[in-house]
Amino acid sequence: MTSSTALLTDRYELTMLGAALRDGTAARPSVFELFARRLSGGRRFGVVAGTGRLLSLLRDFRFGDDELRFLRDNDVVDAETLTYLENYRFAGSIHGYREGELYFPGSPILTVEGSFADAVVLETLALSVLNHDSAVATAASRMSIAAGERPLAEMGSRRAAEHSAVAAARAAYIAGFGATSNLEAGRRWGIPTMGTAAHSWTLLHDTEEDAFRAQIDSLGTGTTLLVDTYDIREGVNTAIRVAGTGLGGVRLDSGDLPTVAAAVRTQLDELGATGTKITVTSDLDEYAIAALAASPVDFYGVGTSVVTGSGYPTAGMVYKLVARQDATGSWVPVAKASADKGSKGGRKAAFRTLSSGVATSETIVVSDGFEALGTAAEHPDSRPLQVVLVDAGEIDESYEGTAGTASAREHHLRVREELPVRALALSKSDPAIPTVFVDQE
Repeated sequence: MTSSTALLTDRYELTMLGAALRDGTAARPSVFELFARRLSGGRRFGVVAGTGRLLSLLRDFRFGDDELRFLRDNDVVDAETLTYLENYRFAGSIHGYREGELYFPGSPILTVEGSFADAVVLETLALSVLNHDSAVATAASRMSIAAGERPLAEMGSRRAAEHSAVAAARAAYIAGFGATSNLEAGRRWGIPTMGTAAHSWTLLHDTEEDAFRAQIDSLGTGTTLLVDTYDIREGVNTAIRVAGTGLGGVRLDSGDLPTVAAAVRTQLDELGATGTKITVTSDLDEYAIAALAASPVDFYGVGTSVVTGSGYPTAGMVYKLVARQDATGSWVPVAKASADKGSKGGRKAAFRTLSSGVATSETIVVSDGFEALGTAAEHPDSRPLQVVLVDAGEIDESYEGTAGTASAREHHLRVREELPVRALALSKSDPAIPTVFVDQE
């Protein structure tokens, strides 16, 4: 098996490359931009996630013998293009929003600069990573806001493809979840892992008491016992009889959770287990979590909803050419002009305009040429949003790995504090702040 990521792409990226090599436009300096025209599902903000993963995948975007053989054997491209791809290394530059940053319609989340040949082949990889991870992170952030100070654990691996599950766990962690059930995500990204037992563990044993005793013998009294395999009230009684009042927690995975949680809390307190925590699972999403705000719940475990973007599994981002040089070497802004899928040409700089620390607009400075764009000094009431991710082919490794993941999580939790109050509502609405385009003077 190969570790190359070069074929994680659509065929037309390479056929465009081949045609550009043939007509002489492949070397034309170009600027591509990754952005979302709108926020999926009437959300009020989006969360950028996947940047660190994309940079790691970009390192392995190489056409080795296996990849070239496949392209040749299947007549995907001609011999000239195969020769070009044999030596392909991304040599351009990428700048964009930090991972964990908030975005809004039109935000230039990634700007990829280089030759047309350099940049066009990255479209599918960039979109597949950021569309998935940002959708998960946006849903996860909404759940984190709804949960308030109560911890969240991601446990949706069984509801996603195996590699998507690992990516989803990372995106959820960046957006405020505190743990995952996925061990590969724990190993790869340094995310705390959690998990004890399923209903099959209780069903394996002759009695519920036998199952609880075995779990306590293995994991200690600090563990969490799943008490709803049979009768919940009897399950709680058995759990405290076996573990004592120092039992770490009980988990509820069925029933009318607000009602059941209240009854279990009363029962635990009456049994003297006042410190035993209650974890709830069972198809939670941001709305169910918000509905439990007044209930005596200590932890939430979320599965299907978070790994599928809570009904919106893609962020709807696109990757478009926004500027290029013409035959004379002059820069020309370009844009798709269709009414419902239009874009705005030109190279861009992005700023989050703030008033007393609260975001009021997404300000996008647009240049028709390639001169220096607006600087932070020119926007004193704003926070610049873009950072250099790749410079002349050199990837900034600080955004990758466990350190990059932790940094993205910290950044998200910090910038989320800038949101206006209306952004925290779960109902569908317009974006929390407007996107304002300003032409460079």
